[in-house]
Order: sequence, then structure tokens, then C-alpha cells
Amino acid sequence: MAPILSSHYFSYSSPTTPKILTFPITTTNRIRSFPTSLNHSSFRSRLTTRCSSQNPPQSPTQTEKRKKSFSLKECAISVALAFGLVTGVPALDVFNNAYAVNQPVPDMAVLISGPPIKDPGALLRYALPINNKAIREVQKPLEDITESLKVAGVKALDSVERNLKQASRSLKQGKTLIISGLAESKKEHGVELLGKLEAGMDELQQIVESRTRDAVAPKQKELLQYVGGVEEDMVDGFPYDVPEEYQNMPLLKGRATVDMKVKVKENPNLDECVFRIVLDGYNAPVTAGNFLDLVERHFYDGMEIQRADGFVVQTGDPEGPAEGFIDPSTEKTRTIPLEIMVEGEKVPVYGSTLEELGLYKAQTKLPFNAFGTMAMARDEFEDNSASSQVFWLLKESELTPSNANILDGRYAVFGYVTNNEELLADLKVGDVIESIEVVSGLDNLANPSYKIAG
Repeated sequence: MAPILSSHYFSYSSPTTPKILTFPITTTNRIRSFPTSLNHSSFRSRLTTRCSSQNPPQSPTQTEKRKKSFSLKECAISVALAFGLVTGVPALDVFNNAYAVNQPVPDMAVLISGPPIKDPGALLRYALPINNKAIREVQKPLEDITESLKVAGVKALDSVERNLKQASRSLKQGKTLIISGLAESKKEHGVELLGKLEAGMDELQQIVESRTRDAVAPKQKELLQYVGGVEEDMVDGFPYDVPEEYQNMPLLKGRATVDMKVKVKENPNLDECVFRIVLDGYNAPVTAGNFLDLVERHFYDGMEIQRADGFVVQTGDPEGPAEGFIDPSTEKTRTIPLEIMVEGEKVPVYGSTLEELGLYKAQTKLPFNAFGTMAMARDEFEDNSASSQVFWLLKESELTPSNANILDGRYAVFGYVTNNEELLADLKVGDVIESIEVVSGLDNLANPSYKIAG
């Protein structure tokens, strides 16, 4: 199975280092010295990386492949070291004591502008290729209701009411600008959603006045779905051209929604669950298109969860020697390029990590912020080796703080689990994906190879 994580912890490795990433608890590895230069291309030819978790998977294939590993504390220290390398700010005095476990990891907030967004729905809304301030001013206070509800009891409703009044005022003042921002072909639908949004706000006001706290969150979710729909109606076609070398691959030119149905074993409290996943082709058209094409081939149906260690849930490694999808038309493994959209850019970066490009502080449009962030696994030393293996991040750990983690810019995020994401933590190795079915957005898939190959 392909690895999914490459940290800034550096340890020497032999050419036979196993490709699987394992997380057993050991304290045998010491932090080694490394050059002060950030020429990572030369680093990576000589070095390999490992991280750890407290609950390693116990499948036979993984056990056979375990070679070297280190503890979470060591990996946290390694992140601090890397932070010092990139920024020049001293991190930990690890050279005097490589196991100074009582020392804290340095504050990485300097890399973050404002509090990180962790809600998958909000991440998807902000990732849309639009620039309409008026609708964002409606969106923000509605999202802030989540924070207001953290106040105990009915006192939270006073804050909710303030959020609601702010959103209502912004909608009234900015409605003309919002409508003018709708794509002409979608304007009628967008106006219809705005009407539903206004009516829903009135209903939420009645809920607040009746002091029915439990009804607030479901109504808030409904309103934000309307907002997200309006924002999607502002996107007029696909906003850029995919590089020529990838134009004939399956491409998701927009968004799609799929339901993944998983049969859970050995859990008396959970027999079956359905995860709703939104795939974002605006920011990862090749990656999302490849996955959706495999879904329509029923590639994942009947496949087991192959890794579930408390850090990630992973699947997609087919039976046999191949580590990815073998395209029947070529009889070769279909691979896709590493694809990462950076904030402020209009076209994704292809074929290189942001670290390799020297973009150490760049923010990605689809960050590893949310529990259930979905991304492609790939070979540790080959950026363009992803094929069929996917993983979902389980948040948060000391290694993956939102907006400042060691995954952003190294692995291609292409979607988020938006319903039942908390149940990902209950999945175990051996649980079976019964099916993944497309709910919407299949018409956004260009060059669907499943139609050609059957």
C-alpha cells in the first residue's frame, strides 16, 4: 500500500525501505543531524521519513513490512526542527537532548492568518472560484452561529440572534450585488435559492424567539446549504484550462457528490454507515476526475478498509501485486500527477510539492483542516505516482494542526466528508465498502474512461 505521510523528520534509509507507512511505538531512533541547506531534491534521494501513532494497524502485510519507526513525541519534535529550518526561528534544544519530551512544540501560529476553518462545508464554500463580497458577508455570520452555540444553555440564543440579524442585514443590503454575481445561465436557480434563504432566516428567527435551542443547528445547516448553492451558481463554466498533458484524462470540471456505504464488522453499536463526500473538481480536476471515474467502474465496491490507525483511514489497494488501478485499455497502472491549488492562484500546481517549489508558507485552497479530509495516497519519493489509493484524515493531532500541518502541499486533497464524518473514527481494518454511488455531478465528468472501457 502506498504511503500517505512524509514528515520533516529525517532518518537514513536503505533502498529496500518498505513503501507502507507504519506507526508502531518505539524509541530506538535518534534524531540525526542534517544540512542547513533546503535543497530538498537532494535530501529526498538519500533520506526517508516516518511518523507514528499510538494504535498501529495489525494486518499481516503491514506487520511484515515494519522496519523503522519512532514515537509521536519524536515526530512532534521533528516538526519543530523543520519549522526552525524553514523560518530560522529556534525550535527545540534537541541537540542537547533528543528526547526532551517535556518541552513543547513551538507555536506555529505565525503561519496562520486568523483562526483556521475546520468545517468541511465552509471549506468547500470558500474554495469556490468566486469573488463576491456581498454573499460572503451573509455567509460569515451564519457560520458564526456554530461558535455562538458553544455557550451553555439558552444564553447562546442571544448570540445566535445577533448573528442572524447581521446576516439578514447583509442579505438585504447586498442582494442586488449578489444577484448581479450569478452566472447568467444559473441566475433563475440562484434567485430561487435566495428566496429560500430569506424564508429560512425568518424561520430561524422564530426558532430563536421560541427559545428552541436544539432546532438552531439543523436550520443553520439548511441556510448554509442555500448559501453554498447560491455561490456555486456564481461560477460560470470551468474557470481554467487543465495542462495539455492531462487534458485527455478523466476530469471533474465542477463538483460531484457521492455516498460511500460501509459495512462495519465487530462493532455492536454500528453495523452500517453511509458517508457523504463532496468532490471538488474546481481545485483538483484531475484527482477528483480520476476518483469519480473509478467509482463509476465500481472499483471500490467490495474493497476492504486497509488501514485505520487513529490517524487516517485508507483504502484503494487492489488485490494482487499492483498498487493501483490497472487500466484495461493499456494494461498498465493509471497514475495521476500531484495536483495542488494554492490560495491566490487560478490554476493548480502540478508535479511538485509546495516544499519542492520553495512555497513553504503558501496556503492551499483545499487544506487538511477538517476531520474527514480526503486525499490521494502516493509513493513516498514520486510525486506523480497516485493511482487509486485514497485516505481520510482523522483530526486533530499534534502533527496536523489546521493551517500549519505537514500534509498541506504534499498530498492532493480533492474532497471532504460532509455527513457522518465522525463515524470514520469507528472504522477498522477489514470493514467493507459495499458501494460508492454518485448522488450528483456526474455530468461534470469529462473524458469518462469507464464509458469507453466498460
